[in-house]
Amino acid sequence: QDSGRGEPKTLWGSSEPRPPAAGPGQPSPQQRTETLGFYESDRGRKKKRSLPDLSLLRFISAELTRGYFLEHNEAKYTERRERVYTCMRIPKELEKLMFFGIFLCLDAFLYVFTLLPLRVFLAMFRFITLPCYGLRDRRLLQPAQVCDILKGVILVICYFMMHYVDYSMMYHLIRGQSVIKLYIIYNMLEVADRLISSFGQDILDALYWTATEPKERKRAHIGVIPHFFMAVLYVFLHAILIMVQATTLNVAFNSHNKSLLTIMMSNNFVEIKGSVFKKFEKNNLFQMSNSDIKERFTNYVLLLIVCLRNMEQFSWNPDHLWVLFPDVCMVVASEIAVDIVKHAFITKFNDITADVYSEYRASLAFDLVSSRQKNAYTDYSDSVSRRMGFIPLPLAVLLIRVVTSSIKVQGVLAYVCVVLFYCGLISLKVLNSIVLLGKSCQYVKEAKMEEKLFNPVLTATPGKPAGKQQGTFKSTQGISTDENGSTSVTNQPVHQKENMPSLLVTSNSDQFLTTPDGEEKDISQDSSELKHRSAKKDLLEIDRFTICGNRID
Repeated sequence: QDSGRGEPKTLWGSSEPRPPAAGPGQPSPQQRTETLGFYESDRGRKKKRSLPDLSLLRFISAELTRGYFLEHNEAKYTERRERVYTCMRIPKELEKLMFFGIFLCLDAFLYVFTLLPLRVFLAMFRFITLPCYGLRDRRLLQPAQVCDILKGVILVICYFMMHYVDYSMMYHLIRGQSVIKLYIIYNMLEVADRLISSFGQDILDALYWTATEPKERKRAHIGVIPHFFMAVLYVFLHAILIMVQATTLNVAFNSHNKSLLTIMMSNNFVEIKGSVFKKFEKNNLFQMSNSDIKERFTNYVLLLIVCLRNMEQFSWNPDHLWVLFPDVCMVVASEIAVDIVKHAFITKFNDITADVYSEYRASLAFDLVSSRQKNAYTDYSDSVSRRMGFIPLPLAVLLIRVVTSSIKVQGVLAYVCVVLFYCGLISLKVLNSIVLLGKSCQYVKEAKMEEKLFNPVLTATPGKPAGKQQGTFKSTQGISTDENGSTSVTNQPVHQKENMPSLLVTSNSDQFLTTPDGEEKDISQDSSELKHRSAKKDLLEIDRFTICGNRID
């Protein structure tokens, strides 16, 4: 409206006059407005058509010469490049860990054949000659000697029990099944092997502790004899299960079209689908790595059993060994390829560096070095069993059964060869142990974990007076700090005398309740460290429980 009269402005603005009223035979103002709008839009379209910015040639030229600058997002592309380098480093770092872990399993496996019989003989000799020396100690035998005797007796009993299992009948029974049935059976055997391994080590540990537990304590178990029969039953059933696995693999090797072997090898690639697209932390990846080491070593022993059975059937003809060689290489190559692909994508999807495998190797080396100390609380073979889920007793029983049935020893010369072979095994075991111990010390030094070996007792908090340290003792744990400033806590075996009171391990929550009021400032400083420790647990503590052969917290 106008400021003076309040009349509406014209369509052309306030400076132009209003259009005259429509006379007879003339268009109305509304019709004039529509006609004017039509011409205005027509002039706009003509003007837009004449713009050179939207020409086809201009568009094509812009698409061909358009540029961009990657340095504007430098962090993103640097991260992508590091991921590629990490994937390229995974095969090398993974195979270093696998190589070290397989020799650890080999050392524990050779222990059953070489040093365990000698230790059993020494323990029995001590038991027999004990009246000649008198009872200087309360114990008739040391706990380690009791465990050695139990292992030897279980090994001998299960070996004679395996004579009642007919391998030939089992082979023909499995061979008569269809390919699909055998494929399902092989998958079921793999799952059953992991489940029975997880429960088997607990059975053996329960037997060892029940047999060596101090008698002064209140009895809280069912007795040594029931535990012993449970252990014998477990080793026997596990040996039969591994025999069925080896027989199924032998049938796949001897099939004419090799279709069963191909299907069984393709089953390894199904494992990639089940593990790659899951979230993994460093501890979970350590469990998987240990499981892969155990699985690869077990497959090598199964391949050895298959080759022995096939060579026996062909009268030890060396030409037949070259017939089996391509299939053996295919099985080994598929295992290595699947492990590399699986670990490469797991580390890629979870942003885990390749240096983590060096930490895993140092953790396994720490187990070996700590088992050589005087205050060690377990034998190294049992430590490997708890860490990787690899139990050598059932596999050793099966291998002894197959070797004794495949190779006939007759004559004095044959027995001399057996003695020489046994001496060679002992030499191999000693050489392997020496090399592993030297490499383990090197890995422990590189990881700066020596403090955990030499600080088995309480570690006081630095910077506090002696009077205040009594209320803030954490536990019987060695605490060390790595290069990044992150703390790690490792339980150490502490040899406690019978007259010493047992030290209670306090949790993190108890530390806040028992700290005096004057140390509130120390609590606030240590709270962040405690949270960090709970979030990042030490790899050396991943051996308390078992799921499918893997150690988890």
